[in-house]
Amino acid sequence: MRRLFLKGLLEDEVTITGDDAQHLMYAMRAKAGDEVVLVDDTGAVGRMELTGFTADSVTMHLVERLEADTEPPIDLVLAQCLPKGDKLELIIQKAVELGAIAVQPLASRNCVVRYDAKKAAAKQKRWQKIAEEAAKQCGRTRVPEVLSVRPLADWLKQPAESALLFCYENEDQQPIKAVLRALLEDVHRITVLIGPEGGFSLPEAAAITEAGGQSVTLGPRILRAETAAIAAMSIVQYEKGDL
Repeated sequence: MRRLFLKGLLEDEVTITGDDAQHLMYAMRAKAGDEVVLVDDTGAVGRMELTGFTADSVTMHLVERLEADTEPPIDLVLAQCLPKGDKLELIIQKAVELGAIAVQPLASRNCVVRYDAKKAAAKQKRWQKIAEEAAKQCGRTRVPEVLSVRPLADWLKQPAESALLFCYENEDQQPIKAVLRALLEDVHRITVLIGPEGGFSLPEAAAITEAGGQSVTLGPRILRAETAAIAAMSIVQYEKGDL
């Protein structure tokens, strides 16, 4: 059943407009009596029956409220240094499927791609759309936020809000599993930091450690950036989340 996200509160009668309404009417060719699942800003979920259409809106009626919270018990953030090409699109999609609440794209020394302000804004808009579509597909009850691209050095200056694990190719003593198991039970927010294809420079690794990051290894093999992101998030969710 098609899942939609409502900006507002779930009520007995709801009218939606914009891209979702256009998609229902013209892509899905929806008709009165069809049903969708609607999720509001608070995570409330309802089974809705479509009741009316205009040129730019769809009206629906609440059939029943559903107990369908699919969010993990921890807040998982992926901080991803920009990889080559369109790899970040795949990474964002998989981050959403694995329960991340946010993705922070970062520009580090060894990133090949560079965006000016206009290009970065356009990319962020596209990435957010990918996150929303992934959230619909996998049944999330919240849409993760894809934040604007920031320089790694600037991002490290912000106050620490979570445990920070950075997957580092020069680390061979601290498996991510062991570090996760050592975290206190009251740690409910974890940020995983993944480098670009060229990895982190030595000064960057030192700055991350100084900012409170714990370097971890994902094993003896060198993983691609997209593989490292998916593997690290999966391990975190297995150890601390709901996999």
